[in-house]
Parts: sequence; C-alpha cells; structure tokens
Amino acid sequence: MRDGKITGYAPQPVPGVTPDQRIEVTARSIPCDGEVGAGALGHPRVWLRIAAGHDQVTCPYCSITFVLKAGAGDGDHH
Repeated sequence: MRDGKITGYAPQPVPGVTPDQRIEVTARSIPCDGEVGAGALGHPRVWLRIAAGHDQVTCPYCSITFVLKAGAGDGDHH
C-alpha cells in the first residue's frame, strides 16, 4: 500500500465498481486482512489510514470500505 503522505494516494470507493460493504470504525488507522468480508479468503494484513478531511478509506485488496463514525478519530495522532 502506498503512503498517502508521500504519494497523495488513498483508496476511495468507485461507484458502480466497488462492492457496497461498509464498516463503521472509530479510529483513523484500521487494520484489514479481509477476514471480515462475507466469504472472504483473506489477504495480507495492511494498515489503512483515513486521511484528514476524509471520512472513509477502501481496502485495495478486498474493497471493504471503512467509514469513520461521526465525531470519532479526532484524537488519532499517528
């Protein structure tokens, strides 16, 4: 996964392409290994980061979109 601070790349869902599997989270840094997906076989664990000014990030492996819960994530400093 590319570092958004270096490349400006942060995975975002593509309407009509990305499956509509959304999980609400309370932190801006989220680990994903694909195991939460229904019937998923899993993938290498990656850490996804919801960038400042955004409220979601999509895993480039399994396309699960993690959505930041309203009011959450303000205390994340890493």
